[in-house]
Amino acid sequence: MTGINKAACIGGGVIGGGWIARFLLAGIDVDVFDPHPEASRIVGEVIANAEKAYAMLTGAPLPPHGRLTFCTTLEEAVAGADWIQESVPERLDLKRGVLTAIDAVARPDALIGSSTSGLLPTDLQRDMKHPERLFVAHPYNPVYLLPLVEIVGGEKTSAETIKAAMERLPPIGMKGVHIAKEIEAFVGDRLLEALWREALWLIHDDICTVETLDDVIRYSFGLRWAQMGLFQTYRIAGGEAGMRHFLAQFGPCLAWPWTKLTDVVDLDDALIEKIGQQSDEQAAGLSIRELERIRDENLVGILQALKGGDGGKGWGAGKLLKDFEQSLWAQGGGTTTSFDPSKPLRLVETKVSPAWVDYNGHMTEHRYLQVFGDTSDALLRLIGVDLAYVEAGQSYYTVETHIRHLGEAKLGQAIHSTCRILDVDDKRLHVFHTLHDTATGEALATAEHMLLHVDSKAGKVTPAPAVILDKVKAIGRAHAELAAPEGAGRHVGQRR
Repeated sequence: MTGINKAACIGGGVIGGGWIARFLLAGIDVDVFDPHPEASRIVGEVIANAEKAYAMLTGAPLPPHGRLTFCTTLEEAVAGADWIQESVPERLDLKRGVLTAIDAVARPDALIGSSTSGLLPTDLQRDMKHPERLFVAHPYNPVYLLPLVEIVGGEKTSAETIKAAMERLPPIGMKGVHIAKEIEAFVGDRLLEALWREALWLIHDDICTVETLDDVIRYSFGLRWAQMGLFQTYRIAGGEAGMRHFLAQFGPCLAWPWTKLTDVVDLDDALIEKIGQQSDEQAAGLSIRELERIRDENLVGILQALKGGDGGKGWGAGKLLKDFEQSLWAQGGGTTTSFDPSKPLRLVETKVSPAWVDYNGHMTEHRYLQVFGDTSDALLRLIGVDLAYVEAGQSYYTVETHIRHLGEAKLGQAIHSTCRILDVDDKRLHVFHTLHDTATGEALATAEHMLLHVDSKAGKVTPAPAVILDKVKAIGRAHAELAAPEGAGRHVGQRR
């Protein structure tokens, strides 16, 4: 088994909430235990941000949301879970106690990950009866967008546990990196700590403000790091001679007195107040939730850009996103394989997300086309034109579209689409989609499409194979018994 069927999250703060959103959006049921009185509100706000981000991140068909359950006890939350993620505050005694309690009641084959950003897994697993299944799974904020997870085992962690943890991350769009030896703060936080320590000295010595320092990062090497990291960036800096030339040229700088890295700045009240005041000025009145949404939108843009890198093959985190989308297309978002011939096919269920609305608060025009396109894709998957079929070199291409806007889809509104097959032959597929308000059944828009079956490698229209035609014609015969849908066959400007 390489997938997560049910997850438990112990702790629902910034990191725990991000894990919850990541699991839910991957279609995984999540049981949560967090005694904080406002845990449900905090987690709900994180999930709302994650849903908005995913609506911008990918057009691939996401699976139905997992079920979220808040439990009153830790024991209730972990029962039946095969991945348990602990995300309580960063105190060794607290984490060790929680993990030991989880270990006592969890399923024998459950994986137990800790979100610690620096504690050693050997210390965390000290009192566990089954320490071989405990590992560090250290993510980065926001967990639902940043895909990296540092996987670190302790002295008693089994190799099988590490392997299983690594295998279960790609299906939820994450990349596990195995840190070979446990060390405080692992790899990522050690790099960040070095930069953070130097940054504090620059502010302490009034070299610059916090905004200037952030500008130096985000307008220069931060953009390079997003795609190539550190060493590959410096390899390019070495020119045609590569990394060896770079090290020979700049290596001596390491001995120069440029840095205060080995000195620890005194975070006294004056420095804390200076940083706090400058940070307030930099935020310019934006709330934490507003800053999170801006961050997410920027990250989505960067990930989308990286997805198109290397001639469309994807680069860095963009390549991971591309691979994740391929798996989503292959799964088909849980499209049904059966249908009721007495009515149109109901194929897409969704909500109008904040990323879909215009300045009027209504769903913008191109999102209607997206939903109708998703409906066509769902129909194609139903008849066997799935990702494997397309990769083999054949598909249906839309060659004509007519959309009518009949009502207004508004922010947060639950909507669904239905599909009627009007006509089908060896090469053509004529369909009629309707977008409905799920609550009232009102038709909000319709779309009529003509699709042609093509050999994409040859670049020409070809007959569909019998295995596809048999399925689509069976649906077409059933739909032929239904009354013709209102609006079918109309052209632009034609009156009702």
